Amino acid sequence: MPQAHPKALSLPVLLPLILLSALGAVIGMQLLTSLGVTPNTSLIGALLAMVIGRVRIAGLGVFRSVHAQNLAQSAMSAATFGAANSLLLPMGVPWIFGRADLVLPMFAGVSLAMLLDATLLYRMFDTPVFPASGAWPPGVAAAEAIRAGDEGGRQGALLGGSIAVGALGSWLKVPMSAFGTAFIGNVWALTMFGIGLLASGYSQRVIGLSLLANNIPHGIMIGAGLVALVQVFMSVRSGNGAGAEPAGKVPPRAQDSLPRTFGLGAIGYIGIAMIIAVGGGVATELGALRLAAFVVYAAFAAFLHEIIVGLAAMHSGWFPAFAVALITLLIGMLLGFPPVPLALLVGFTAATGPAFADMGYDLKAGFMLRGEGRDPAFERDGRREQFIAAITAFVTAALVVLFSWRGYFVRDLLPPVDRVYVATIRAGVAPGVATTLVLWAIPGALLQWMGGSRRQLGVLLSTGLLIANTSAGWAVLAGIVLRVAAPRFRRTRRRRSSFGQGCTDVDRSIHART
Repeated sequence: MPQAHPKALSLPVLLPLILLSALGAVIGMQLLTSLGVTPNTSLIGALLAMVIGRVRIAGLGVFRSVHAQNLAQSAMSAATFGAANSLLLPMGVPWIFGRADLVLPMFAGVSLAMLLDATLLYRMFDTPVFPASGAWPPGVAAAEAIRAGDEGGRQGALLGGSIAVGALGSWLKVPMSAFGTAFIGNVWALTMFGIGLLASGYSQRVIGLSLLANNIPHGIMIGAGLVALVQVFMSVRSGNGAGAEPAGKVPPRAQDSLPRTFGLGAIGYIGIAMIIAVGGGVATELGALRLAAFVVYAAFAAFLHEIIVGLAAMHSGWFPAFAVALITLLIGMLLGFPPVPLALLVGFTAATGPAFADMGYDLKAGFMLRGEGRDPAFERDGRREQFIAAITAFVTAALVVLFSWRGYFVRDLLPPVDRVYVATIRAGVAPGVATTLVLWAIPGALLQWMGGSRRQLGVLLSTGLLIANTSAGWAVLAGIVLRVAAPRFRRTRRRRSSFGQGCTDVDRSIHART
């Protein structure tokens, strides 16, 4: 009898999913406004689901299933990123800009963008563009944690030990997530990521030049991102992988649906950009021709932002969503758009990407837990239920944000990056910025082209340059060194062991003859 996957909309599953989603939304908003970062709450959702599964209430026993736990971690994680990055962050831009009347139009637009984000990744996952065999490190971590919790015993002890080591490392200010990612992702991509983290972090001290202050990483990302977008379209046309070796044969239906998915994304983003522009009252300010240019550019920027964030997230588990949105803002300023449309533009582009990347993490976890596609029908059912759980989480997150955003904003609790966006708009474009972006886009494009779509060298180098975290850089490179050296060390030991055993056998043979 075929295995049945838990249903996200069944009452015993749906009610806990809504509660976990509300909790995740509050956590995301609180940490984004206080610390400026959004945590990945997948593991929290999985652990809470394990606890719920042991509550002796009729129906809750379904959460003893790893697949129900996967739905729980998917929902909580989606709500966290959705509420914080996709909704509250964009809404804060017009508020700081002094246009409180634009907050709700922004909310309406980015809510639709968040749902479109999740839909596009759902349709693209396990295709040549975003293969299920891609690294997606947080997804791997979530799947292994759920497995260990389910198996208990030695696996549970290993999970507990790993959590303890991670907590100790974090307490010592060591970015353990970066160290762990080095053992999962693409070695070439992560090496460039680590180099970028260190180069940007040490540039001021070593050569007396701040790469970030001079917009060098931004130029590199522009060149790499444009080439990456071309590579994505080429992979769609040819059916070749864009990020990793396929987990198996890509289903023809999935391959054929990619052009339709890209078309859906283009039409959807153009429509949402128009809604934001009209709802924000900038249609009359821009005039017909400039309005059309604004809508087309906003849609293109949102789509490019989504692709770049998704590729970086798949390979490294990190994504420079805030920084790439700043790049789209700088280009918009160079194109001459007025301040209010720019505020709407940066909020819209910043909203796309985080939900897209998080959906990839969650689907990777589910893919692993469901046997990595060995039962295609079960995999399709499970993936659909994860999508339903994520949409439920996004709707819940939207309601939480709708009823709580004003309480945050009137107390001046806003995402710190919003102040950067608004300050950039008010300051205007400094002389020479356009030249810098164009010049540094050239090496970014060349590096991305030489590395190819599977290595994403340009995108990952610029990701590291934009994040500029030296501790994470050392952690990533140390993990890569251990990852590369360990197999060679084991092979050397085996050869020495074989050589020693051979010498012992010769000695015994000589001794026997004498």
